[in-house]
Amino acid sequence: MFKPTPNPPASSPDTSAETPNSKKLDETAERVLDYYLNPKPADEASGKTQTAQLFMVAPDIDTETLLANASEDLLSISAIAADLADDVDGSRRSVILAISRMADGVHLLVERAMDRLEVQAAG
Repeated sequence: MFKPTPNPPASSPDTSAETPNSKKLDETAERVLDYYLNPKPADEASGKTQTAQLFMVAPDIDTETLLANASEDLLSISAIAADLADDVDGSRRSVILAISRMADGVHLLVERAMDRLEVQAAG
């Protein structure tokens, strides 16, 4: 059988030792790979601390607005799950209906919290 490429030259144990030049090349390659594959966040480069949050809620939003948005989102989740339950059967339907009911329950909790905020604001 014809082999189109020759075998690499055999290396002796002496030649596998790193030379100062190869060590410098390895360090440079490591820095380059880190720069492109593991970039530092902009805040870290400027000295600011960065949290591990992908999304963040604006700190100046009042509690009632937060609860109102949570209530609407829970209604949306419940509606999506209920609509999806019409398209599936069996155990998948049961799981989707359970998600819908859980969202409804949490929605009731959020609504109760909003009611308490209104009472506190009035009194």
